[in-house]
Amino acid sequence: MSILKTVTPVSHDLGAFTVRRAVPSRDCRMVGPFVFVDQFGPAQLDLGQGMDVRPHPHINLSTVTWLFEGAIDHRDSIGTFSTIHPGTVNLMTAGSGIVHSERSPQEERKKGPSLYGMQTWLALPDGKEEIDPAFEAVSDLPWIDDNGARACVIMGELWGERAATTCHAETIYAEIILQAGGTIPIDDEADERAVMLVGGEASLDGEAIALYDLVVLKPGAAMKLSSSIGARVMLLGGETFATRRHVWWNFVSSDRERIEQAKEDWRNRRFAKVPGDEEEWIPLPDGEPKTVSYP
Repeated sequence: MSILKTVTPVSHDLGAFTVRRAVPSRDCRMVGPFVFVDQFGPAQLDLGQGMDVRPHPHINLSTVTWLFEGAIDHRDSIGTFSTIHPGTVNLMTAGSGIVHSERSPQEERKKGPSLYGMQTWLALPDGKEEIDPAFEAVSDLPWIDDNGARACVIMGELWGERAATTCHAETIYAEIILQAGGTIPIDDEADERAVMLVGGEASLDGEAIALYDLVVLKPGAAMKLSSSIGARVMLLGGETFATRRHVWWNFVSSDRERIEQAKEDWRNRRFAKVPGDEEEWIPLPDGEPKTVSYP
């Protein structure tokens, strides 16, 4: 048996599309540095509709946005404007604090946006939680083709290829596309690993995995991912964190007092604004919030 545990995500129906959250959950707080794992779509929105995540803050983490379909305009408080497309990874490092918004581009709204992809957060390691905010969009990513499988290395090193994407902690992240009858090895490089089937059907060493479940793999075990009809699978993981990370709303930190300070700073509008998106923002929630707020 290659599987350590299986996490069925909590689904949030937002009307136009569904978001499935596997991490953090009662059964899985982290997988390597991944402290938050959301999958959204596939969805086809009506003409004129779009995703509108108003400006909101983050600390002590990096956000990683990866799309299978559609496009998202990203703006942040360090002056970045970037339109996210499939095949390009957007890595935003919050560090000491950043504010950003994510909205469907106008040209997407005109035709009815499609939304299908992944939003994940990486906890920053001890000693790097308060680094300067930064942003990068990396499109020159390595692809591997073999045995009816095509895989993109988004972060870290896998199958002998390394992505240029910055890793503050040891991290692996990849999208795997299997054709009918395709197979690919899942090696044991990382301390912690998990896979999520986001389309089609797939199995690990012959054991079927359910659509959208996060399947956490046994440490040190090499295995084979395969599909009889075709599949799209995400592989993620990395080094084990020795220090616990606390998560409240959009804030992640090893220090609860740091989160309290961030709450006060956002409540009192001390974070920098987002150029080009200064009129709206998501208020600090009352009581216990969902981990992140969507429109």
